[in-house]
Amino acid sequence: MSDFPANAQIYPELVLAGVGELQAPATVLSTPSEHFISFSHVSISFDGRSILEDVSFFVNRGQTLCIMGRSGVGKTVALRMLMGFLAPDAGSIRFDGHEITTLDEEGLQAIRKRITMVFQNGALFDSLSVRENVAFPMRERGGMDEDDILQSVDRLIGLVGAEDVLDTLPASLSTGRKRAVAIARALAAKPEVVLYDEPTTMVDPIIASHLGDLIQRLKRQLRFTSIVVTHDTRFAERLADLILFLHQGRALYFGPLQGFMASSEPDIQQFLAMDAYTVPSE
Repeated sequence: MSDFPANAQIYPELVLAGVGELQAPATVLSTPSEHFISFSHVSISFDGRSILEDVSFFVNRGQTLCIMGRSGVGKTVALRMLMGFLAPDAGSIRFDGHEITTLDEEGLQAIRKRITMVFQNGALFDSLSVRENVAFPMRERGGMDEDDILQSVDRLIGLVGAEDVLDTLPASLSTGRKRAVAIARALAAKPEVVLYDEPTTMVDPIIASHLGDLIQRLKRQLRFTSIVVTHDTRFAERLADLILFLHQGRALYFGPLQGFMASSEPDIQQFLAMDAYTVPSE
């Protein structure tokens, strides 16, 4: 019996080997014919205002893409389109060989079983305790008895360091704790892809570092494919294989982290300089 039943396509041998200790999968399958996730010439507008214009990028299995840029440039919109919550006006969005833009609701539901999103506010159920929130995806999926569910919940909550709030309602949690619990609930859904929407926004540096450690460990040991929306360059440096930098609705840069940090593009240099600025302490 596995404490955390794994998706056989991505991590067939995954088990939780004690609180916070993970064993990596023996193999990771790849899709040699095309990228695992790809946006090709995608555009979307709201009320006549262009949000994304002719944006293209890709992510392969096991990679982490960080989408960066100032507020309002369409970073979160890209995640919502990948989940099928928004439809582009033009362009192609593909996931593991499937064209998302042509799927009906049943097809989109199948995609959402493989891709999960950790929202800024955690999107936890207010009336359910932390324990019940994390157990919810397992009960919805079925196929596990209650003892297995409770053991898995305890392990997942231990993984994110929330053991002391098991029976607490979300309203009593800090922003950082909500996001940590939301990650545990996301893992309970056995995803192949995890999307993170600004995981370090409005949290203190210690919590931000903890969340960064957790996401980095999931990447390294479980080899999740991840897309992280963030404005935090230092956070991105820890995680990213690829960077997509959006500016005024366009992809100003897409490529390896090293190329982004070394870019001579004025708008990127300005962004990096502003992000590096710290207010002197009094």
